[in-house]
Amino acid sequence: MNFHMIDKDDLKNGEGIRCVLWVAGCNHHCPGCQNEWTQDPAGGELFRPDHMTRILELCAEDYCDGLTLSGGDPMYPPNRSEVYAICKMFRTQFGNTKTIWMYTGYTLEEIADEPVLDLVDVVVDGPYIEAQRNTQRYWCGSENQTIWRKVYGKWTSDPPEYVTSLSDEQHEKEKGCDC
Repeated sequence: MNFHMIDKDDLKNGEGIRCVLWVAGCNHHCPGCQNEWTQDPAGGELFRPDHMTRILELCAEDYCDGLTLSGGDPMYPPNRSEVYAICKMFRTQFGNTKTIWMYTGYTLEEIADEPVLDLVDVVVDGPYIEAQRNTQRYWCGSENQTIWRKVYGKWTSDPPEYVTSLSDEQHEKEKGCDC
């Protein structure tokens, strides 16, 4: 699997302060995609063990709330086994003390049988639909996308008013951020 970059201290791709792995490869090619540069599976560089070590080091910081997988699409079929291995290593290191968020252009129903879902806490699903663009929602780009959280082993969606009602200041206070 190739990837484009590893971001640290990210505040835009999930709750809290996160480390983000931007994988290469996506077969959705959504018109207006903000990450079009990540769609080519041959783009970026090969993900190696030293990259995993770097992710674990960044996530070990006390202030880091967890890992976000984005791209491209972590569920692009050729990425799935590597993404599973990354999540497995993350869980081995941190257990459930930190969260894993995953963005995908697939719906949760389409990937329901993927073993990685046993390891992920939050899935933001669905393709980006430019005609449904909404910049007022946290963590989603278009109205069709859903934020799914695993609660007691079951997937439940955030109510739309939650992901649109918090101001930046309220959101930061909710997470205890003084930034």
